[in-house]
Amino acid sequence: MAAGKTGPRPVSRGDGARQRMLEAALAVLDESGLAGFTMEAVARRAGASKATLYRRWPTTGALLVDAMDATYRPFLTPDTGSVTKDVSQILTAFVTLLEKTPFPRLLAAFIDAAERDPALSKLHQDLTKRRREPMLIALERGRERGELPPDTDPELTTDLLTSPFFYRHFVAHRPIPRRMVADVVARVLFPKT
Repeated sequence: MAAGKTGPRPVSRGDGARQRMLEAALAVLDESGLAGFTMEAVARRAGASKATLYRRWPTTGALLVDAMDATYRPFLTPDTGSVTKDVSQILTAFVTLLEKTPFPRLLAAFIDAAERDPALSKLHQDLTKRRREPMLIALERGRERGELPPDTDPELTTDLLTSPFFYRHFVAHRPIPRRMVADVVARVLFPKT
């Protein structure tokens, strides 16, 4: 190796080793897509051996799920006392995630992988369920405080609140206007009759 150049830092068995491997996994997925997401590529990127990765994750699917779960944690559930504020905070955090991180590209690859692998599909369902919980809790609190009608369905309302942002980003490939969070919240939670 030439003077002054170093290879990847070897992965130790210390506390940071797992995190470095998970970060390497997401970097490989982001750069190479699902087709290039192999244990060999992740090991190379992390400066680890494939055996080290296989000791922790038996499959690339398990590694992918763990990397996504560890890096993109569910949002905190705000409790401002106002359903409008709580829901708006969650949606604003979601928009930031879509616009300012590699999450959308990684999620697209993850969804693609889950469509092909039934075991990964189940893990994806579990991750998605956990990520929906803050919104479900905020809506349930709003219903309990009488801010929302008693027959409000938190599951359906969560779909209605989040879908416009998914559609705009993933399907239409259009920017999300600054007022969109407020507009969606007003129209979904307090529709004019």
